[in-house]
Amino acid sequence: MSVAVATAQPSARRPSARWRRFALRRARRLLVSLWILVTASFLMIQLVPGDPVRAALGTSAPPELVATRREQLGLDEPLLRQYLTYLGGLLRGDLGESILTQLSVADTIGQRLLATLSLALPAFVITFAIAVPVGVAMAVATRRGRRRRTELGFVGASIVLGSIPEFVLCVALVAVFAVDLGLVPAAGRSGLDSYLLPVLALAVGPSAVLARIVRVEMLAVLDADYVRTARAKRLSALRINLRHALPNAVTATLTLSGLMLASMVAGTVLVENVFAWPGLGGTIVSSIQSRDYPLVQGAVLVYGAIALTVNTLVDVGIAAIDPRSAIGDS
Repeated sequence: MSVAVATAQPSARRPSARWRRFALRRARRLLVSLWILVTASFLMIQLVPGDPVRAALGTSAPPELVATRREQLGLDEPLLRQYLTYLGGLLRGDLGESILTQLSVADTIGQRLLATLSLALPAFVITFAIAVPVGVAMAVATRRGRRRRTELGFVGASIVLGSIPEFVLCVALVAVFAVDLGLVPAAGRSGLDSYLLPVLALAVGPSAVLARIVRVEMLAVLDADYVRTARAKRLSALRINLRHALPNAVTATLTLSGLMLASMVAGTVLVENVFAWPGLGGTIVSSIQSRDYPLVQGAVLVYGAIALTVNTLVDVGIAAIDPRSAIGDS
């Protein structure tokens, strides 16, 4: 009896132990990826042709001012010392100073990042709120080749909506809803109605793509043996689709959602510029135009860290939710 108990306990703990090992491996990979990102963002300034301070201040800036700014930024020090100083600053939350404004890069990014997330997060929620019900409904309606015209219409519409560039969609939305109809503001962050067009521009394309993926995953699950068994038990269609089929069809959707959220945050660069939104995307464009490289460096670092962290959390979440997922073995 004692032997039987001793052999049963490890098998009961096996899924949890496997998940913890996977989470630790992903955490180590995240740290390595962040270190590579930090190093690449540091080298960005070093690889810029010419003097970045001279480029930012302009050719007419006095040499004394350029020399002073270079000394303040530590660009006269050896490369290794600059790198170690940069790493030490990051650990303290210090991203340096802007060449032009001499304000803290961390403070500037912190003020603008909130405005960017106020677009990306609602767009992400709306994408799921649209894509999952539409994908499930289309899978149920077109299962086993039924309603061919509906299927062709859905596939064609999703391809068209998913392939429209964001800046084209932004211009079209402004022309119709702001200029022609006058329903919402054309630009700026002035109230709740000013969020409608930017959030819609971010959510339309991902919603179309995600709805197609949900439909394909649901079609595969609806023909599974356990779903046929549920139908044989005469369970209601709503219970079969939502309780038995949908939870087993969301693995690919969750995997894509991590990439989608990261791309939405990055996609705000174009949307913010079209709608004159005071977010981080507009700050990146203006800092690139003015060659304020420390600010560009900090923004790139924040965008990259968000993408890496979100993808890691999604992978760990999928491994925890679906122990059958092969992602836990990678």
